[in-house]
Amino acid sequence: MTQIDFSGVFPAMVTPFTADNEIDTETLRGDAQRLEKAGVDGLVPMGSTGESATLSHAEHVEAIEAVVDAVEDVPVIAGTGSNNTAEALDLSRQAADAGADALLLISPYYNKPEPQGMYNHYAEIADTVDLPQIIYNVPSRTGRNIAVDTAVDLADHPNIAGYKAASGDLNRISEVIERTRGKEFAVLSGDDGMTLPILAAGGDGAISVVANVEPERACAMVGAALEGDYAFARAIHHELGPLVRQLFVETNPIPVKAAMAMRGYASERIRSPLTELSEEHREELQARLDELDTDLTNPADVDAEATAE
Repeated sequence: MTQIDFSGVFPAMVTPFTADNEIDTETLRGDAQRLEKAGVDGLVPMGSTGESATLSHAEHVEAIEAVVDAVEDVPVIAGTGSNNTAEALDLSRQAADAGADALLLISPYYNKPEPQGMYNHYAEIADTVDLPQIIYNVPSRTGRNIAVDTAVDLADHPNIAGYKAASGDLNRISEVIERTRGKEFAVLSGDDGMTLPILAAGGDGAISVVANVEPERACAMVGAALEGDYAFARAIHHELGPLVRQLFVETNPIPVKAAMAMRGYASERIRSPLTELSEEHREELQARLDELDTDLTNPADVDAEATAE
């Protein structure tokens, strides 16, 4: 199995659609190239931000292949999770065949397995598909937390390489980091507003929504934190904060698709039952984007301010 460095910024990519509600593969490829050029450390198609829940298995493969074919030097981490172990296994095999470098597996949703069932689900996929795999804890979508003990036990599996943390519980996330130190196991923020605190606790990076529209700032913030420059990381964190909050005023990926359209990167089309961003939030989102249409903050300026204080 190829080893992948899971530190840094990995945009959770949106899936653009044509007027006929088909995947716009040309725009998807262009978006992957834009993000790679901006300096991201990898790409994540077919996560929840990519509307995986409303795409067929064939469309999953189509999107994964488009991203794999578009990029040159960054790994592609394909979302292949399901609440059905057999389905997740099938999607994972297909993603491997499509050229994915790693897998992102949301925990089983709706059926809410007990810890042993959660462990068995992930272990079966990891035993069968020889790719690095990231387990994904997002109880607001699944109805169940991955128990810390389960995550720590899974970290011992050679194919389970990381944990996407989107529980909103910094104590839980910190405990996973604490108990997996010394293992080949990355902890990645799955919540843009908590990325900096997670990095400060010892996390490795982020699978990020805001990086779709502000990849340079997201990379600057995470890179600075990983290098220990928290003054600069905090400056970018606060600079991005208003946009991050606006990107979650409605269900993800509704606002980020609107932001992508406002920036001219892709259409806003979204699959039912989700809807396009409501009018009441559009002006505020545009204002937050306009505020960031400036050059990236210079680290030297932040150092000078800190010294003056």
